Amino acid sequence: MANLTLVFANSINTSVQVGDIAYYNLAPSTVGGFKTSTQSEIVEIGVITSINNATNTIVCTTSISYANKPTTSSFILFGKNNKVNLSTVLGYYGELKLKNSSTVKSELFSVGSDMFMSSK
Repeated sequence: MANLTLVFANSINTSVQVGDIAYYNLAPSTVGGFKTSTQSEIVEIGVITSINNATNTIVCTTSISYANKPTTSSFILFGKNNKVNLSTVLGYYGELKLKNSSTVKSELFSVGSDMFMSSK
């Protein structure tokens, strides 16, 4: 396995974590002015091993060949490891603090949560 460094022009999505799997779009097509693809056109790059937000770079371990590497026009996406990110918040206690830093009148429409009994 080799390392592949992906460099982005913009900031990296804050949800990306080390251990996530990076993918790219092999051959996007334009339909109705939008770029689309099928699942068979999505290629796995590999597991993300490091993220540097200062330089907007991600390093992945990969086994794809040089000819199949993503280009600068490729759409990069990522998926979570479903063995790790499988359920909701665990534990017996949770706390939430909402803070409004706006100087104008604001209204909160809704706050939601879920729970399940994890033990008895």
